[in-house]
Amino acid sequence: MDLEALDYTLDPALIAQRPLAARDGGRLLVVGRDEGVRAHASVRELGAWLGAGDLLVPNDAAVVPARLRGRRATGGAVEVLVVEPAEGEGRWRCLTRNLGRAQPGERIQVGPDLECVLGERSGGPYREVQLRADGDLAAALVRYGEVPLPPYIRRPSGPEPADRARYQTVFARVPGAVAAPTAGLHFTAALLERLARQGIQHAALTLLVGPATFLPVRTGSLAAHRVPAERYVIPEATAAAIARTRAAGGRIVAVGTTSVRALESAAQSDGTVPAGSGRTDLVIAPGHRFRAVDALLTNLHLPRSSLLALVAAFAGVEATRAAYRSATAQGYRFYSYGDAMLIL
Repeated sequence: MDLEALDYTLDPALIAQRPLAARDGGRLLVVGRDEGVRAHASVRELGAWLGAGDLLVPNDAAVVPARLRGRRATGGAVEVLVVEPAEGEGRWRCLTRNLGRAQPGERIQVGPDLECVLGERSGGPYREVQLRADGDLAAALVRYGEVPLPPYIRRPSGPEPADRARYQTVFARVPGAVAAPTAGLHFTAALLERLARQGIQHAALTLLVGPATFLPVRTGSLAAHRVPAERYVIPEATAAAIARTRAAGGRIVAVGTTSVRALESAAQSDGTVPAGSGRTDLVIAPGHRFRAVDALLTNLHLPRSSLLALVAAFAGVEATRAAYRSATAQGYRFYSYGDAMLIL
């Protein structure tokens, strides 16, 4: 598709720099597929647009404090973003910054009891790193790691203590993500209880969100755009809940683009979603035939991004462009800590 169709101009003032006081206090832009804007509502009114028998499928990945700041023996400051485990105890694939010509074997001191030993490049922008702690490594990461907030959240003071809770969804259960599945940030236990009383249940899957979620499309076409594969798991209970919902005529409502990618990666040609695990590098663009997803709750995404392409594939290109024009005109808050859009 023409990437210009995924472009739009956004006032930087509309990029949410902090979460709202209440998770479910955001606005909800309701959009019909191929139809455009239906209504401007609130997240608390989500149940008005869903029905008994519908199933929400959120991503239960938990964000880890994956950004480490350390110093080389020369005194230079270095940043290491821990992405995922590599083969071998304590070995991780990481993104690094300010390393210059650092060689394998060089040590980066993060804290008195935590160091990174540089390994070889491991494909693309990644480098293998050995993490060594005096004591429990997970505890050391919690002590010294920062919440890896997205690059468009620009605060002079950086991450704040409140981000540890607020950049984590109510569904978070499986650690390993370096970015939050942000559509899930809108939910509270109270909202889920209200939806359950309406007959709207939820069943989670896991997709460990990597930094690729922020990669812009730099190729000449979406077809040439590649993202590193991310791990996903469809639990038995979730596969069974999806099957029951389908059999009863309910809708599968994906909570976020990561849930869409996992469901569409796992789905069979007849739309069934089996339990199992795998890795997906699926980039969904207009023309994709959706097999597993009937509705989508999502945030408002970056221009010229694969996430916006997924939304355009689901809602239709013109409906998406109209929705984003309306969102900017109405002053919606954009990106991770921003408002939500429901596509029916």
